[in-house]
Amino acid sequence: MTESLAAIREALPYLLHGSLVTVSLVIFAMALGLVIGTLLAVGQVYGSEWVRRVVLVYVWFFRGVPLLVLLFLFYFGLFTLFRINISAFTASVVVLGLISAAYQSQILRGAILSLPEGQMKAARALGMSETQCILLVILPQAFRLSVPGWSNEYSIVLKDTAVSYALGVMEVMARAHFVASRTYEHLPLYFTAGVIFLVLTYLGTKALRIVEERVRIPGYANR
Repeated sequence: MTESLAAIREALPYLLHGSLVTVSLVIFAMALGLVIGTLLAVGQVYGSEWVRRVVLVYVWFFRGVPLLVLLFLFYFGLFTLFRINISAFTASVVVLGLISAAYQSQILRGAILSLPEGQMKAARALGMSETQCILLVILPQAFRLSVPGWSNEYSIVLKDTAVSYALGVMEVMARAHFVASRTYEHLPLYFTAGVIFLVLTYLGTKALRIVEERVRIPGYANR
């Protein structure tokens, strides 16, 4: 027990530094996923038939292929094939972001479809173009309604970041494995890594919950 506690105490600063890498992965991946996911959601709701088919294929692919396979496919396959020289961290952000975009697009699509159709008609009656209606009327409300869904997506992306250690990204899991393989204190170190993930999950979902309360739309949030 004493050796386990000593191993945790010595490794904790190293693991906490890795949590900064983990949080960075989550933030950048979700930001990328939000940008792409918004385009996908708009295309699926307001796009032509072929645009909707392309979006469906995208969502089907990135929701159906395991994360580890996609990491290897992009980092060792596509990026190498096209001679794209990027770091393992950036590659992980890209892959996590593309996957998150597939899920966020469906969150936003549901939020858009939950809005009354009359809002689009009213905006058009005021002389706004369809693009203006989407950007100025529909999306601001859809983003606010999507906050609860983002809480769940945050937790998923956070847990998925642990797989990026397969590419050598020194996040929490990679650092815990690195120390455990040298100290042979696997149980306490992996347990500590799990606790760090739980704390990050709580803090992130708590922050999003606060945001949800502040941007709540009366008549929609509790449905």
